[in-house]
Amino acid sequence: MKKIVIALCAAMLIAPAAQAQMSTPTAPAQGVLRVKSLHGVDETVERIKADIAAKGIKFFTEIDQSQLGAGANINIRPSKLILFGNPPLGVQFLSSNPYSGLDWPVRMLILQEADGSVSVAWTDFGYIAKRYSITDREAQFKMASEVAASIASSTTK
Repeated sequence: MKKIVIALCAAMLIAPAAQAQMSTPTAPAQGVLRVKSLHGVDETVERIKADIAAKGIKFFTEIDQSQLGAGANINIRPSKLILFGNPPLGVQFLSSNPYSGLDWPVRMLILQEADGSVSVAWTDFGYIAKRYSITDREAQFKMASEVAASIASSTTK
């Protein structure tokens, strides 16, 4: 059951992120931001994990979605989802609206596009604030947005 839930979550994240085409953070439909990495999927993941560690942020897990697909006899391009966060910051969002826990901890999707390039995608924190009608954490959402963009930018160098 756990594998099915993870696979369904992965499918929901892959579809909007697969539309990623731009090299600077953009806000396409469904509140997804993305940047193009200058590295392959595995190197991109390692760079993100190193930047997370350097910032003192807690790394929770890495899910190899293409491996999940292979286990279900479904071939997808290389795709990994990483979860990380700063509990003292993230829990503030949960205290404003417990359902925001559906979007915490932070998730970043690293995927190989159809053209072979690699994208890093994540949910725009402004979108999350609107989604859960959180209006009392503007400074915290701004900080989370800046940190996520900084982490993603570690893959563009």
